[in-house]
Formats: sequence, C-alpha cells, structure tokens
Amino acid sequence: MFTGIIQSIGRIHDYEARGADARMVITGGGLDFSDVAIGDSIAVNGVCLTAVALAADRFTVDVSAETLRCTEGFVPGAEVNLEKALRLVDRLGGHLVSGHVDGVGTVHRFAPVGESHLLEIDAPGELARYTIRKGSITVNGVSLTVNAVEGARFALNLIPHTLEMTTLKQLKAGSRVNLEVDMIARYVERLAQFTNTTDKD
Repeated sequence: MFTGIIQSIGRIHDYEARGADARMVITGGGLDFSDVAIGDSIAVNGVCLTAVALAADRFTVDVSAETLRCTEGFVPGAEVNLEKALRLVDRLGGHLVSGHVDGVGTVHRFAPVGESHLLEIDAPGELARYTIRKGSITVNGVSLTVNAVEGARFALNLIPHTLEMTTLKQLKAGSRVNLEVDMIARYVERLAQFTNTTDKD
C-alpha cells in the first residue's frame, strides 16, 4: 500500500528483456534504502514492484508481460517517480494507493496557469465513472485531486512543489500516463452491486 506522495525521482538504469517479461535496475535518486529488504514493494510510476536485489543507490525488479502491457513509462533511461511502501506508523498525506494501475490515460493539455499548471487527461472510458470533482486519482504514482470532470476527461491543478518533486513536469499533450482510481470508489460500486441484487431478491 502507498500514499501517492513521491519520495524521489529515480531512473531506469538497465533494462533487460526476458522474453515478454523484463528485468530493470533502477537508481534511487537519493532514496534511502536502509529500511528496505529484498521482497519489499516499491511503487515505480505508480506500479507496485518487488525488489529482488538491492544496492546502496539502486534496486532491481522483475516486470511481467501483463504489467508491461497495462502500463507506460518503462523504457531505458526514463525518469520515474518512486515511493516506498506505506508503514502503519506513517502519515497518510495523499490517499490510499494500491499500486495496481487501472488504465493508461492521454494528456490532452498541460499548460501554465499563474504559478501552477493545468493538467487535463483523457481517461479510458471505463474509468470515467470513478472520477469525480474533488475526488482523488493517481497519475504516474502521484496522488492528485480532481478539479473538474467532463465525460472521460478530467482536470487537475499542479502546484510548483508537485512539479519540482515529480516527473509530471515532463508531460506534454499526447503523453501517456498510468492511472489508478480511488479504491474507495471501486468498493462502493461493488457494494452497491450486491445491495441491488439483495433488494431484488
């Protein structure tokens, strides 16, 4: 489990294709690995991956073909947002994030507005029902608040601190981004399905 509060910007240092799967070595960008063990989870651009090897300044992960198919951003040399798994004693500064990407969106617009930036993203149609004004969504691992929704397109406001601390500053129209919707919305939907079934019985 994660919070969507990015702890460092890393880089995919090595990328080795293993059939349809891949092994990646990711430099930590100053992330402290002293409390990380082999087998622990680290979110990479919003994707929960397991550390299979550790060094002082980098970690190694294996990525399945299914994960590669459903996500974006895993290419040699790419900068990536990193977050270590949430501990029970940590502050929940963002929102509860599972690290399981629900779909890939496309940036419609990324433009400065005053000191901040407006980010508009077109989500896959099946995710539109989970995006609500003032709700939470994760974009490339970053916990953000939705400011407006129109169909499958939603808008976000990125403050200077968010841009400085994440890779979102690199976005442009046409960029593809990993999206994870608020898990609470999914639970509510599932509960409603069972409630409706019970009512009909």
